[in-house]
Amino acid sequence: MAAERETATAHAIAPVATKAQRWRRRYGLAAIGAAIVLIWVVIALVAPWLTPYKPDAVDVTNRLQAPSWQHWLGTDVLGRDVLTRLLYGARISLTTGFVVVLVGAVFGTLVGGFAAYARGRIEGVIMRITDLVLCFPPIILALAIAAALGIGTFNTIIAMLVVWWPKFARLAHSLVLVQRSQEYVEAAMVIGLSPARILIRHIIPNSIGPLIVLVTLDVGNAIITFAGLSFLGLGVVPPTPEWGSMVAEGRELVQQWWVAAFPGIAILSIVLGFNFLGDGVRDWLDPRARKR
Repeated sequence: MAAERETATAHAIAPVATKAQRWRRRYGLAAIGAAIVLIWVVIALVAPWLTPYKPDAVDVTNRLQAPSWQHWLGTDVLGRDVLTRLLYGARISLTTGFVVVLVGAVFGTLVGGFAAYARGRIEGVIMRITDLVLCFPPIILALAIAAALGIGTFNTIIAMLVVWWPKFARLAHSLVLVQRSQEYVEAAMVIGLSPARILIRHIIPNSIGPLIVLVTLDVGNAIITFAGLSFLGLGVVPPTPEWGSMVAEGRELVQQWWVAAFPGIAILSIVLGFNFLGDGVRDWLDPRARKR
């Protein structure tokens, strides 16, 4: 009887363990990515309370000091604390990434959805403009626009927004075309709902899954693009701390590796975090993936 009870208990525990293993295998990296993103968000919010130094405090007597107990990540060419500038730089990078992706997603989704719902000549004009912007590599077009507008965070965000919305417009256009032929849209037309209400209240919410995945994955791309523009001198205005400009300041300092290495690691970590999180969100929103 004891052996039978042990066997029954083992059979009862086995499915639970299997489900836990499947969850870890499918969402383990997503959980790690979410933790990385959450940590950086918290750091950006409480940065002033994490360090005794100011991000723009110059101390040439301590320039290019190696990591120590006084300066955990060392100092740069002007004697500024690298850790302090790294923490404050998270505010610029995360804010820029979220603003560019969210604004681009909202605008691009509305434009692409309107084009798919309107059809005809309007659809042709909108989608040809979208294709025209998509023909250029995003970083090259953003670089040209940022150079024309001038140095500054706001101008760089505008330049990125110009090249960021078409990908959302193209995706929303294809999703709305699929949803437009569904029966619930025809039913909404029959009861007299306006086209705008049908599009915003019914079609777009039913197409939101792939758009959420693209938003999650794209924040990391926006952060690295902004860092690249800052690296080239078209992002923030010095002495504002930003990861890309910090890497640029230390690109020729081979022996003082910490000046460029730690901002580079920060960029790598946040981009990986959003990529892991985006993959997990994609699996979670895919019913076929949840059944496996």
